[in-house]
Amino acid sequence: MSEQTLPTQKTSNWSPARIASAALPLVLLSVVVAIFLTTGAGIQSPQGLPPIEQIDVQRITLPEPNLVVVNVINSGPDPVTIAQVLVDDAYWQFAVEPGSEIPRFGTATIRIPYPWVRTEAHLIVLVTSTGTLFEAEVPLAVETPAVDFGTILNFALIGIFVGVIPVGLGLMWHPFMRSLKRRAMNAILALTIGLLVFLLIDTASEGLEVAARVPGAFNGLILFSAGALLAYLLVQIVSARRGANRDEASGRMTLSNLIAVGIGLHNLAEGLAIGAAYAAGEAALGAFLVVGFTLHNITEGIGIAAPVAQDRPSLAAFLRLALIGGAPAILGAWIGGFTYSDLAAAIFLGVGVGAIVQVIVEVGKLLMRHGQREGATFATWPNAIGFAAGLVIMYATALLVAV
Repeated sequence: MSEQTLPTQKTSNWSPARIASAALPLVLLSVVVAIFLTTGAGIQSPQGLPPIEQIDVQRITLPEPNLVVVNVINSGPDPVTIAQVLVDDAYWQFAVEPGSEIPRFGTATIRIPYPWVRTEAHLIVLVTSTGTLFEAEVPLAVETPAVDFGTILNFALIGIFVGVIPVGLGLMWHPFMRSLKRRAMNAILALTIGLLVFLLIDTASEGLEVAARVPGAFNGLILFSAGALLAYLLVQIVSARRGANRDEASGRMTLSNLIAVGIGLHNLAEGLAIGAAYAAGEAALGAFLVVGFTLHNITEGIGIAAPVAQDRPSLAAFLRLALIGGAPAILGAWIGGFTYSDLAAAIFLGVGVGAIVQVIVEVGKLLMRHGQREGATFATWPNAIGFAAGLVIMYATALLVAV
C-alpha cells in the first residue's frame, strides 16, 4: 500500500501578523516623534534668539538685458525671508517666486530688473529679515544662452567635437593594434590602465571640489561617495554576468563596452564643465579649447579598442562604442549649459569615479590572465612603460585644456 503525501500549504509572507509586526515599530516611532514635537521633552529653547539662516545661491543667469535672475535654496533649519537686495552696493527692486519666505530646503527665484553691463563684474547681496547678508558675484556679465533649437544644437556640436569625434578617431587605431605581438598588446592594455588611472584622479579631484560647494545640509561628500559606491557595485554586477555563458570574444567586447561606459561618464563630467563655462561666457571656450579636448580625448578610443584588438568587431560595434564613450559629453553640455547644479554634478562625478575604478579592476584582471597564459607575471617592463605612457600622454594633453 503506497503512502500518500498530503499537499503542504504555503504560508503567506504577507499575513496580517507579519504586516503588524513590521508596522508596529514605525507606529511607535511616529508616536514618540509626535510627543517630542508637542512637548519638547521638557527642553525649553532660549527665548529671543534669532533664527539660524542659511541661503545658498545655486545659479545666476542673465536671460536678457536689464534682468538678473538668482536661484537660491534655503539649506538652513529655519525659514528665511528675503527682505532686500543690493546690486553693486545699491538697493534694488526685486521679485521673489514663489514667495519672499523660503521654507527649509525650499527654493526660490529672485528676479532683479538691473541694467547689468556686459563683460563687467557685479556683486549681489541678499538681505534677510533679520539683517543677515548673503553675497554672490557675477564675475563676467554676458547674456545667458536661451533654451532654443539653435543653442541646443550648438551644445550638441560641442559635445560631438570634444567627445564622439576623438573617441571615434582613437578607435580607428584598431587595425594597427591587430598587427601587434602579444607583449606589445599587453603594453597597450597597461597604457589603458594608465589613462584610466589619470581619468580616475581627475574625476575624483573635481568631484571632491564640487561636493565641497554643495550646501552643507545636503552632504555633498556623502552623495559623491554613495554615487561612486553604487556605480562600482553596478559595474561589478554587469562584469560578473559577463563571465556567465559567454565565450572569450564576447567577454572582451563586454570589457570594451565597460571601458566605454567609464570613459563616457568622465566625458559627461567634462561636458558639464564646458556647458557651465560656456553659459557663464568664459572666453576660454574657443576653438583652441575644443582642439585641446579633442587631442586629450583621442587616447580614450585606444583604451576602448585595446581589449578587442585581436578580434574583428563590426562597424556597428565600433559606432556603438564611440557613442557610449563620447555622446555623454553632449548630455553633459546640455545639463551644464541650461540647468547646472553642484548637487547633481557631485552625484554624476561620483558615479564616474565608481565606474572607472571597477573598469580598472577588470582591465587589470585581463592583463593578469594574459600573463598567466604565458607563464609570466603581468609586472613586466613593457607593461610598466605602457602604464607610465598612459599617464604621461593624458597629463601632457590635459595641459592643452588647463584654464
